Amino acid sequence: MATTHDLSGRRVFITGAARGIGAALAQRLTERGARVALAGLEPELLAEVAGGLDAPWWRCDVGDRVQVEHAVDAAAKALGGLDVVVANAGVAAQLPIVAGDPRIFEQTVRVNLLGNYYTARAAGPHVGHGSGYVVLVSSLAAAVHLPLMGAYSVSKAGVEALGNSLRQELRPTGARVGVAYFAELETDMTRRGFDTEAARKFLPGSVVTKVTPLRVGIDALERGITNRSRIIVAPGYIRPILPFRAVAQRVVELAVGRRVGAVMPIAEREIVDLTTPQIVEEQASS
Repeated sequence: MATTHDLSGRRVFITGAARGIGAALAQRLTERGARVALAGLEPELLAEVAGGLDAPWWRCDVGDRVQVEHAVDAAAKALGGLDVVVANAGVAAQLPIVAGDPRIFEQTVRVNLLGNYYTARAAGPHVGHGSGYVVLVSSLAAAVHLPLMGAYSVSKAGVEALGNSLRQELRPTGARVGVAYFAELETDMTRRGFDTEAARKFLPGSVVTKVTPLRVGIDALERGITNRSRIIVAPGYIRPILPFRAVAQRVVELAVGRRVGAVMPIAEREIVDLTTPQIVEEQASS
């Protein structure tokens, strides 16, 4: 069994691995000697990522409990067990709470929160040992909440709570649980989420300059997995915000308050899609 401070030989299952954080993390951990198994919703992209790493993979809608259980159990069988599970799959979309499409809210919670729950639930029996570790990917949005991001914030706050409870429940087995808090990292998800008329109005100037390079998040995840950390943050400025979230929330509200009125009519008429298309009926029957 690999030691808790060595990635070599560690058996890792990653969801949302077709692109972005999941794909980059799979690459990094493989370079460090880990053995990875991947799951994702986009089979062509996932096959390309997995092929370059000689890794097994499964098409999996994390909002479908049966599919998640199958993928986790199959990954454990393929790797001869699991040491680390990274529940990374997630979606986002701007959504006015009152006037927005409720299906966006429902799908966001389904993927981000239920997906994390289903993954953690299925992984528990496999990682319940002295080197076991579960990473639930939350967000700074769990602590500081912006207008038009209510669905995302709710889902990520739920992920944080899920991780805090799971940590206590797995402690007797020797396994540990980490919650990852990211601000905007340079991924397709971030680019798609910001590519709306309302976002451009709400965030004047170049959004790109506000985005953190993806490698910063991957560096943080690598350190967190190596050390089985309780909290993973990227970029670093998030860490001091977490214990003072009430103050940070008030500061944000004061900072953006004057702009909300001009943005809401735009967001209410604008039709947006989730950052990763969801094909629920086809996924459920596959």
